Amino acid sequence: MPRPLRLEYEGAYYHVMNRGRGRQVIFHDRMYYLAFLDTLAEAHHRFNAVIHAYCLMGNHYHLLIETPEANLGRIMRHINGVYTQRYNRLKHTDGPLFRGRYKAILVDRDSYLLPLSRYIHRNPIETKRSLVKQLEDYTWSSYPAYIGREFAPPWLMKEQVYGVLGKRQKYQAHRRYVELGVDEELVAFYSKGNQAAVLGDKKFRQQALKRNEVGAECHHKKKVLIRPTAKQIIKATAQIFSVPEARIVAVQKGRQHRNLPRKVAMYLCQQACDMRLQTIAETFEVGHVGSVSNALTEIRRLLSEKGEFRRNIQRILTMIQ
Repeated sequence: MPRPLRLEYEGAYYHVMNRGRGRQVIFHDRMYYLAFLDTLAEAHHRFNAVIHAYCLMGNHYHLLIETPEANLGRIMRHINGVYTQRYNRLKHTDGPLFRGRYKAILVDRDSYLLPLSRYIHRNPIETKRSLVKQLEDYTWSSYPAYIGREFAPPWLMKEQVYGVLGKRQKYQAHRRYVELGVDEELVAFYSKGNQAAVLGDKKFRQQALKRNEVGAECHHKKKVLIRPTAKQIIKATAQIFSVPEARIVAVQKGRQHRNLPRKVAMYLCQQACDMRLQTIAETFEVGHVGSVSNALTEIRRLLSEKGEFRRNIQRILTMIQ
């Protein structure tokens, strides 16, 4: 049976899901969840993915993604591929993690953005056995951030969902809305054995097909994402870590491996500027790309271990956006 047509166009919204192979667990503990969230942050900064909602369950995940650049395939290759690498590193194993190609349902934003975000957020209590008594106690979902229970990561876009709700007291209003329960229409849609590839009416499907065709014809005219420069990243990193810019840029003799701000700047050049390793090596006057790769690996490890370090990275990203 052929795969359903994957519709991609600028400004499309998708409900994306994937499971572990054979329903295996893909998030074993806090380290795995954080590794996946780091991967989402990278997809946002490198590919302009807009994350409106997420929920990470034990053996699967749900994402509500917007693609300003019509690049869902590229985004998901990064998310699934990079997280698989990180999972295997944490688990000391190898091989594929997910059951196959992710499932992406194109969503009519105007009709379903708000109810779909609720559907995603209610997953922890809509299972056969609820994972928590109170939904806000489930850590690995964007719901606690939506109701002001936790700080939202800088890459989580909440304002569109708040805007559809149209309430002034957004935290309380969103909590009340989610507590009402899932829409029967969505329950029926997702209860089908093989869901349709589009969540929307006939008119929306026709418009989506047309926009997909136009996008395919005009792919060479896509908007160019304005990314920060290496100079901006170096300046912001120097400010956050209170070091001279020269310490970040220039190769220093001696204990070079302890120059953490320099490694942070290299990492952000890849994540925020989408720089290749060779370009990073040239920018920072590093003799071999392997040294750059080692620096990036060290920063990813620190991001999964140290909360204050993660906050410093987020401060830099806020400065350069």
